[in-house]
Amino acid sequence: MNWQTFKQDRRSLWLGYGLLAVALAVLPFAVGAGLGNAWLRTLNFALLYIMLALGLNIVVGFAGLLDMGYIAFYAVGAYLYALLASPHLGNAFPALFPGGLHWPVWAIIPLGAGVAGLFGLLLGAPTLRLRGDYLAIVTLGFGEIIRIFMNNLSAPINITNGPQGISSIDPFHLGDLTLAKPIAVAGLELPSLHAYYYLFLGLALVIIFITVRLEDSRIGRAWVAIREDEVAAKACGINTRNIKLLAFAMGATFGGVAGGLFASFQGFVSPESFGLMESVMVLCMVVLGGMGHIPGVIFGGVLLTILPELFRHAAAPMQQALFGHVVVDPESLRMLLFGLALIVVMLYRPAGLWPSATRRRELKGGAQ
Repeated sequence: MNWQTFKQDRRSLWLGYGLLAVALAVLPFAVGAGLGNAWLRTLNFALLYIMLALGLNIVVGFAGLLDMGYIAFYAVGAYLYALLASPHLGNAFPALFPGGLHWPVWAIIPLGAGVAGLFGLLLGAPTLRLRGDYLAIVTLGFGEIIRIFMNNLSAPINITNGPQGISSIDPFHLGDLTLAKPIAVAGLELPSLHAYYYLFLGLALVIIFITVRLEDSRIGRAWVAIREDEVAAKACGINTRNIKLLAFAMGATFGGVAGGLFASFQGFVSPESFGLMESVMVLCMVVLGGMGHIPGVIFGGVLLTILPELFRHAAAPMQQALFGHVVVDPESLRMLLFGLALIVVMLYRPAGLWPSATRRRELKGGAQ
């Protein structure tokens, strides 16, 4: 490749990045104007799920550790934010916390990431010798334990408010700047949903950058070595124990960040938001998009956030057009169509919709 060709390719690459940046910048205005605020909220949740999927991709895609309880770290981050940025503890312990706790965001989000990472270490430490289905069962149990723990920690001391959840959570704010109301930017009014979109997009880009750097680092190559052959990796001098624990902790950290953002965005958290189905959904995003491939995981997160909502809105009109009335409840039909779509994709694209080049070559070699 000569220097002129290199410059043209580099110019084309930067042009593509610029067009993508412009598209992401105007996307909330296009979605809000054309489809309404409901779809704009769905777009915000898609960014949260991208953060979760990238965190789980470290554990499942890079290190090859099947984690079925990943949503527990999402719950840890969300409940920590709810406890430290709401009047709830003031109601439970009026003498200790009059008026509740209202910590600043810059303190809660890093703390939530750290606590979630610690929980990741607590999960990883006793499961180091487990693989495959056994690891999946243990991590699934861990996720359910966290959910049940949050559901029952309302007596004898009301810490999580049980199944009723914690409400009146402070929105994301920095000093006097709050995202709960429109923000004036250069003489223009930026609605709250748009502001949250840009916040989530910025943090998602930071997580993508960290994940890309990890993938290309020595630690990332060690994760891949463990995924391919743990015995060979250990024989080559890799400390498999520490590297596995690091995968659990790093993945959990991203889940804790997403959980704190979720609590600030919703203003309410309850155990129902962190059930087994949520763990399965995030795992589907990783597997369907392409395990270990960052662009594929991002695509899977966007697709599996938007697709169920698309089925939800299309189920009733489709039945009205075909039969003249609604035959099957739209919610039930939504999940049926969603499940069928997953089955079809995994039958014809077993490596995912956007697998890495290495994974694609492995499958072709296996087929031969």
